[in-house]
Amino acid sequence: AIFSMEMSTDQLALRMISSLGRVNQAHLRNGRFGDEDWPRINGAIQMMSEAPMYIDDTPSLTPTEIRARSRRLKRQHGLELIVVDYLQLMQVAGTKENRATEISEISRSLKALARELEVPIIALSQLNRSVEQRTEKKPMMSDLRESGAIEQDADLIIFIYREEVYDKDTPRKGIADIHIAKQRNGPVGEFPLTFLGQFTKFENYVPEIEVF
Repeated sequence: AIFSMEMSTDQLALRMISSLGRVNQAHLRNGRFGDEDWPRINGAIQMMSEAPMYIDDTPSLTPTEIRARSRRLKRQHGLELIVVDYLQLMQVAGTKENRATEISEISRSLKALARELEVPIIALSQLNRSVEQRTEKKPMMSDLRESGAIEQDADLIIFIYREEVYDKDTPRKGIADIHIAKQRNGPVGEFPLTFLGQFTKFENYVPEIEVF
């Protein structure tokens, strides 16, 4: 189940078609793709139609709403994974607490739901803007926006860092550093992936080998 509060179902589907079919996303949006793209587009659509996937693009869901919809999905169809995009767009009904307290409540509720339904929950999160102001741009756990509860509740915290976002002249263009900042039952560390921006797709990184 994907609870997409930032993008509509149509926007998300377009990105999936681009990623699965390796079709330039900009060309999909403006319709300027060639005949050679159609088999890949149709193949991606076929894969998506056969996937047991549920997308809910209702904005500003509450933890109670996500819990009710997830319970129903598990009961009626089975449920293996929940994705929330993204955590700071969720709301807490009827509360007048500050936003940090609300995010703490949301984080705890997602943790409880994962345990109740026995499924992993991937919750995307914004970072504080303070990362933009410092010299070292790589994100840290203290950069998680609006609440330290996220850091405490999560079993696994992963950051994505692309040097080319901050340095247009970097030789590391097309490389994304995946930083495992926390893993409750395993090691932490960092590894690179290849980022294909035109497809919004990550792939295994294979370093270039110079031959002399």
